[in-house]
Amino acid sequence: MSTATVVGSGPNGLAAAVTLARAGLDVTVLEAADEIGGGTRSGEVTLPGLVHDHCSAIHPLAVATAFSRSVDLGAHGLSWAWPEVQYSHPLDGAATDSATGGAGAAVYRSVDRTAASLGKDAATWRAVFGPLSRNFADVTEDFLRPMVHLPTHPLKLAHFGAFAGLPAAVTARLWRTPQARALFGGVAAHAFRPFHTLGSSAIGTALGTAAHTFGWPAAVGGSAAIARAMADTLESLGGRIETGVRVRSLADVPDARIVMLDTSPRAAVEIAGSAMPAAVSRALSRYRHGPGAFAVHFAVEGGIPWTHEPSRQAGTVHVGGSFGEISAAERQVNRGVMPERPFVLVTQQSVADPSRAVDGVHPVDTYAHVPAGFRGDATAAVIAQIERFAPGFRDRIVAQTSWDVDHIENADPNFIGGDIVTGANSLRQLLFRPRIALDPYRTGGRGTGRGIYLCSAATPPGAGAHGMCGWNAADSALRELGLTA
Repeated sequence: MSTATVVGSGPNGLAAAVTLARAGLDVTVLEAADEIGGGTRSGEVTLPGLVHDHCSAIHPLAVATAFSRSVDLGAHGLSWAWPEVQYSHPLDGAATDSATGGAGAAVYRSVDRTAASLGKDAATWRAVFGPLSRNFADVTEDFLRPMVHLPTHPLKLAHFGAFAGLPAAVTARLWRTPQARALFGGVAAHAFRPFHTLGSSAIGTALGTAAHTFGWPAAVGGSAAIARAMADTLESLGGRIETGVRVRSLADVPDARIVMLDTSPRAAVEIAGSAMPAAVSRALSRYRHGPGAFAVHFAVEGGIPWTHEPSRQAGTVHVGGSFGEISAAERQVNRGVMPERPFVLVTQQSVADPSRAVDGVHPVDTYAHVPAGFRGDATAAVIAQIERFAPGFRDRIVAQTSWDVDHIENADPNFIGGDIVTGANSLRQLLFRPRIALDPYRTGGRGTGRGIYLCSAATPPGAGAHGMCGWNAADSALRELGLTA
């Protein structure tokens, strides 16, 4: 029986491990921390009994992928819960539209329901996201793979790419109302990229379409349930997980035919050493990381009192004001300047999963976009941005915990400088992450009798708890062994 060792137990490492084990390999996962999960960890960080998600909290692309279809994680305890409003965007009072129930806008699973709330932009929203959402299940077959491949659905992928390749500032011109533009700006900001750059519409187009196709669900009980379900699946297949084991070089890895690295490219170079070809090592050493995140976890009595009523039913709320305000803030962050009013992503998992609230106190997880390696304290800025659209929020805070970029990187070394998406989403790295190659996962192994693969979110298709980076990397390794995923 062939053996495999996976270094790192984030969702991609676990997905790779499960995929290899299903193909009959003897798999061991080595995790440096005392608990598994990477970006899908959860825990009590404000009050006893109140479960917060450490990083990834809402999962737009995790419910209908090649990996999720290959395993029954539900049989191992994972279940999903969807909010009524997939994501929302509160605005200042001047942007009030009576159809939205307050100042702002909201996205529902239904394209028509969403469009109906956008006034004179209704027809355009329907024209853009109607066809995209009808095709998205097929598009993800290509979108969640490396860009260099023969597409399964070339025409549908080209239609998606016509929007994705544009600067977000150009795509936003499709709409005339501040509500519709802000809705797109909020999802486009997930890329941590300036809105004038090519390809800055890609992640916004994908996440916006996913909201109408699959929704933006939360894992019941917390994101750690994703990691637990994967771990249980792996163990049912005979795999093993060892925590508290730090791998610094291949000497720390037991003899195995396949080595999977759920690490940053920088760590992969250090671990592989001379077993990695010099050209690959140089390419991975040039890999760029992006801006950081400053997280604030709140325990909130009664939830957040958003003035925009649909935001009270939203699993995710994008806080940053108008499209122009968010664009300016993202430009500052990418220049290394901390905005006075940063873009803040707010997740309210208890809206979808009421079991997360305890005695009327709700866990709220937020993060602000900050420059890479930001050394300041953004807590006050986060509170001020939420208070701006939810007067009285400050008075409802029962407890809070802030995590700066150093804490975030120390908790997960893949998040260098607080970069929670494991790499800058420049056009080049969107298309060819982590390097230009037909097989971006295979990184070497010469002279060792083993194949070494990178399977973290630094590889296609990038960040998220979908596990597809791991699934794709495992598929590459299995093909080398003459097996299939």
